[in-house]
Amino acid sequence: MPSYAFSRALPALLGVALSAQQADIPAAAARRPGEPFPELGLLLRDDRAPVLNEFWLLGRYHGQNWWTSGDERDAEGYESRRLRLGFQARLFQDLTVHAQAVSGTDLEPFYNGFTELWVGWRFDDALVLTVGQQKHRFTHDRNVSSRYLNYLERALLTNMFAADYTPAVTLSGRDGPWSYYAGVFSNATSFRMEQSFTELNSGSSLLGSVTLDLDTALGTDTAVVNVSAVHSEADDDATNLNFFDQGLAAALIVTDGSWSLMTELTAGLDARSGSALGLNLQPGVFLTDRLQLVGRYQLAGSDGDDGLRAQRRYEREVGLSTGDRYQAFYLGTNYLLAGHRLKVMSGVEYSTLGGEDCWTFSVAFRLFFGPHSRGPYPMVDTLPGLWGS
Repeated sequence: MPSYAFSRALPALLGVALSAQQADIPAAAARRPGEPFPELGLLLRDDRAPVLNEFWLLGRYHGQNWWTSGDERDAEGYESRRLRLGFQARLFQDLTVHAQAVSGTDLEPFYNGFTELWVGWRFDDALVLTVGQQKHRFTHDRNVSSRYLNYLERALLTNMFAADYTPAVTLSGRDGPWSYYAGVFSNATSFRMEQSFTELNSGSSLLGSVTLDLDTALGTDTAVVNVSAVHSEADDDATNLNFFDQGLAAALIVTDGSWSLMTELTAGLDARSGSALGLNLQPGVFLTDRLQLVGRYQLAGSDGDDGLRAQRRYEREVGLSTGDRYQAFYLGTNYLLAGHRLKVMSGVEYSTLGGEDCWTFSVAFRLFFGPHSRGPYPMVDTLPGLWGS
């Protein structure tokens, strides 16, 4: 049973994470409000060492209870959504080695390949070369790590691109307020990693992203613009980026005091079933340093009668299938027990597609240890609460 597997896996994860936290960690480690373990998983750090400068244990467990009620039927269940374990090491100051294995849904199978398996060399802040299995970072919605998501799932149109983890060569960097990311990706992967890296017969994709930090130019505490694009030439064997041939996205992310708003427009072009355009609005407010109230509105349309596909999780379980117009409204709360490292999420979402609609209620648990990822809000960052702690 999934809940039994969870009860066995969670103590082991917590034990590894907490033992890692007891390692020799610099006293000057920065602490964000509500995050008592800012470097959970760090086993070693020595910037003066000639070879091994840093070593982290990596892990995350995401589990959720869900209840969905649709026009045709109802469904419910507990899902072990993500279990990942691995390590990250920094050697010779500028070489990073990252390996993170993944389990299948509900831990079946327990080993299901690697999400990430790469090496990266930092020439300087403006140029980092990364080679190996890594994440497609098309759209801001997709770029935000699942560790920091404010919602149970990413937006419908984001997920329709099927952008996940495949072998790639990427360049990234930052120069002043500008940062960039670009690469060429394989369009397939396998739990047999030797196949992923050698059987490159699925087609390829080109992906690029540019981010501009506007600082306080809009009169808010922060403001960031992100623009990304993808071109995919998927073959019949492709498992990733095999729906739309082209994609464009533009996002504006602002924070001010306790408030945040992410607005993103995404276009998926030249699919067999038609092109699509989607709007993704994500407002939020921290009521306290630990309690966040979040909302989301999605609107998507296609010029094909069946150009949009319902979310694989939850919506398809109760009869939503395809259509040309999609709307969804989400309202939920996130309680951060230890920042994003340990939190409980709950929410309700109403969605409609192709003349069918459904309600989904969820309660989710999120745990992770390892280094934080940097990027525009909500990556890493939390905001001060309206009413203090």
